[in-house]
Amino acid sequence: MKAETRDKLVKAFEQHPKPNIQFSYGTAGFRTKADHLDGVMFSVGCLAALRAYKLKHKVGVMITASHNPEEDNGVKVVDPEGDMLEMKWEKYATLLANASSANHFVEELGKLIEAENIDIEGSPSVFVGRDTRSSSLKFSQSVSEGIHIFGLPVIDLGLVTTPQLHFAVRQSNKNLPYNEEAYFKTLLDAFFKILGDGVKPNKLIVDASNGIGGLKAEILQPKLASALQIDLRNKEGPLNHEVGADYVKSKQRHPKGVDPSADLGQRVASLDGDADRLIYSYFSSEGQGSPTFHLLDGDKIAALIALFVKEELEIVGLRKDIRIGVVQTAYANGASTKFLVENLGVEVGMVKTGVKYLHKKAKEYDVGVYFEANGHGTVLFSDKYQKLLADASGSTQADPRKKLAFERLQVLPSLINQAVGDALSDLLVVEAILLIKGWGAVEWEKNLYSDLPNVLQAVRVADRRKVTTNEEETRALSPTGLQEEIDQLVSHVKGGRSFVRPSGTEDVVRVYAEGLVRDDVIRLANSVAETVVKFVGKP
Repeated sequence: MKAETRDKLVKAFEQHPKPNIQFSYGTAGFRTKADHLDGVMFSVGCLAALRAYKLKHKVGVMITASHNPEEDNGVKVVDPEGDMLEMKWEKYATLLANASSANHFVEELGKLIEAENIDIEGSPSVFVGRDTRSSSLKFSQSVSEGIHIFGLPVIDLGLVTTPQLHFAVRQSNKNLPYNEEAYFKTLLDAFFKILGDGVKPNKLIVDASNGIGGLKAEILQPKLASALQIDLRNKEGPLNHEVGADYVKSKQRHPKGVDPSADLGQRVASLDGDADRLIYSYFSSEGQGSPTFHLLDGDKIAALIALFVKEELEIVGLRKDIRIGVVQTAYANGASTKFLVENLGVEVGMVKTGVKYLHKKAKEYDVGVYFEANGHGTVLFSDKYQKLLADASGSTQADPRKKLAFERLQVLPSLINQAVGDALSDLLVVEAILLIKGWGAVEWEKNLYSDLPNVLQAVRVADRRKVTTNEEETRALSPTGLQEEIDQLVSHVKGGRSFVRPSGTEDVVRVYAEGLVRDDVIRLANSVAETVVKFVGKP
């Protein structure tokens, strides 16, 4: 490392003080209270520069805390293919963020450069994007300072959704247009091509979570009007507060801005704070009682897409040649797993919670569908999928229905943001399928499966790290005796299932419970939560 660079690093480190707390880079990058993050942002800028030098390709940095409250923030690095940061480098990020002094920080950077044999030559750019939080602009400047010290240019995307940042990085490294205009053109062209002619417009309420998704949905709104009439709500206000995908899923209730009576029967699509999660819901009227709330979560989205792909492949005669897989975590509703296996005949792969694990597993299939129950997910398509469709194109021309199915299957990969879960892209996929099938929310739910009653709780404890689990995160390994008590509680609930796992993004332990009778499930979740506190301690 040059002496000049070292001196700049020492000076800058002192200008970005770090609190006396330990940070850990996980699936969501770094995420905590914004007041603690300025020094971390600078260190991530330095890390991103070295990552770009190492790979000799552009990388990205996204500043967001997704579905967390407004007072939080976070940051993560995106690799050249639009993937999450390579897991090996998460350790380097953590070491840099926890450096205790300027000299320690420079020492860790030197170790990283040596360990990875990084050649500080060339000038690969680093993309920087941010969400709408009040702290994000300042943090983007701190990240950029770290990048500039290592002599690399910054491409400032400004206010973007997390998926847009991933899209830009991936496209740019393929020498393809990557700006916002290219992003929307890619989605819109594919959406209208897959629909074809003669579509009767659908109506949709979009809950924008008072976040960046609202700004971007406003751009799409007039362009979609001939097929999809969007009623955009929750554009301004406290970010993620009683609105958005995480609130709707975790609380299993409608967001603010939606009226159970006035919006009866209307599909509501809820985005999260950085627009990488999507959850649907609606109200139905049953008899003379109050409207009934219905949740259509990530499991339902995955099942809908898998059903559509399966049916279209059967029409073109390629179902047996193309391997469809749906990747789930322990949070997936048991009814969804049963439907996929028994009704659709597709493979189901189980992995631990975290997008990086789902994404990796999905690559094993020709069509790899992954959606966490929280609404974060996408679909990956293999080279084999593309080749088989290309080879079969000539044989479908004589049959209009086969030709149509073939065209839909060919354009589907362009409608889906394969780099990462993308709420706007996923929304267009769902709406396209519903339009094609002539379904509303009721038909979507009725023609798939009924969820088993379930409850998800976040339990605040003294130290979430005391809870460890097996690889699938279905059983607690520590503290000793915790799992045995959970098993005992579950044994009293018909069709019961429950597990606990430490959160990777918040200082809580998450409790999931499922069973045949809702009241039993609620009691089970509460009992398991009390058991967790007993073994781990109150905060």
